[in-house]
Parts: sequence; structure tokens; C-alpha cells
Amino acid sequence: MNNRHLMETKRSSQEVFRGRLLHAFQDTVDLADGSTSVREYVVHPGAVMVIPLLQDEYGSTRVVLERQFRYPIGQVMVEFPAGKLDAGESTWDCARRELREETGYSALEWARAGQLHPVIAYSTEFIDIWFARGLSAGERNLDVGEHLDVFTATSSELLQWCVDGTVTDGKTLAGALWMQNVLSGAWSLNWQSVGSPHHK
Repeated sequence: MNNRHLMETKRSSQEVFRGRLLHAFQDTVDLADGSTSVREYVVHPGAVMVIPLLQDEYGSTRVVLERQFRYPIGQVMVEFPAGKLDAGESTWDCARRELREETGYSALEWARAGQLHPVIAYSTEFIDIWFARGLSAGERNLDVGEHLDVFTATSSELLQWCVDGTVTDGKTLAGALWMQNVLSGAWSLNWQSVGSPHHK
């Protein structure tokens, strides 16, 4: 597919903000028709989201979720565990770290499902989607100033919350789509055990 008629080329770039997390730029770009425009965007280090699958005492699958206050929108949100990459960190290492730190769980098997770009209009952010199973509980290790509740729900409960507006977080909505298709058998995953060559 030829996309040249859609492409934009950077002419100049100006840093407008550098914070602890976000790094904002204003670029002047040449459009494909020869005109120029301005693009403002945020450079983000990238992140992961984990969909942890937990077997209950009856053999049914539940998912591990979190409730966390999100300051920009002033609401407590229901979300899958997630977090940003540290410098030089692989997405799998980040997924394992975030799951353990936020929920206390460790997993025996992992599968990378895919990647999503949550805010393509104004950020470089990507989120790698990981599934985890074979969970064992442990102690959480939350960051300073981080406060969240961890709980479990059935897949049906989560899907209903997506329908009724309880869940509006974009990454969790995308994760619910993956979860539904994986659990139904419509989409397959390449599961790998911890310590396998795939993860080294």
C-alpha cells in the first residue's frame, strides 16, 4: 500500500516541556501537498499492560484488576495492572515487575499478545499487552505515593462493566477484547514459561 500521499516530514522541532514523565515538543512539518503545519506531541517511554488469569478454587478463570484514582480526570478507575518502562528495560521485564509490585502476584507463564497506541493524535506512547497465568500470591511493593486496590472478577463481570460504563480506561477496554477472544479460543497465544530462551 502506497502511503506517500499521507506522509508528513519534520522541518524543525522545539522542546516546550520536560517533566518527570512527559516530554513535549512542537514541530513544524511539511505536508504531502507542499504546505506546512504545526504538530504538538508528547514523547513517552512506553508501557506495558498485564492481563493476569487466575484459576479459582472451582477451576473457573478470573482476572486480576485494580482500582486507582486518576488525577487528570478526578475518578477512581478499574484497570488491568500496567506501568511505564524504565530506561533500557524490556517489556517482558517491565510486565513481570509491574505485576509483582502492584498486585503481589508472580506468574509461571507469559504470552505477549500485541501492542496498542492509546493516544495517537498527540503522543508516541505504546503499550505492550501481556497475558500471565500460573499465578502465585506474594507481597506488593508499591511506589511511594502509589495507592490502589487489587481485586478479581470473572470475565463476564469485566465485559459487563465495559458495556455499562464502569470501565472506560482505553487500555483496559482493549485488554477486555483480547481477554474475551483468548478465553473463547478465537485468538491463540504463544505461552512461554519463565526462564525459557524466548524471554532471555
